[in-house]
Amino acid sequence: MIMTTTNHLDRKEVQKYLGIVTGEAILGANIFKDFFAGIRDIVGGRSGAYEKELQQARKLAFEEMELKANSVGANAIIGIDIDYETIGANGSMLMVSVSGTAVSAE
Repeated sequence: MIMTTTNHLDRKEVQKYLGIVTGEAILGANIFKDFFAGIRDIVGGRSGAYEKELQQARKLAFEEMELKANSVGANAIIGIDIDYETIGANGSMLMVSVSGTAVSAE
């Protein structure tokens, strides 16, 4: 599956627009506890453990979006947007959401 943030594909032409597809992943409050408990991982203001969790959430969101695109017969997703939002009481959860347009391209 070709996935891009652009609205076109180099050397390919969009044959059919198949609709918007999305994927979401939510990190629970335990990641924040782990983050603060693992503060020793911070080097130069960064936490390797926290970044790994965010990368995993983003990966899951992309996988979900790709499954939805496959289900409508797409071979590419264009115009992808990635968002990070805090949700829940006092922002205790982090949501990673991705969306794009599923297309058939040749």
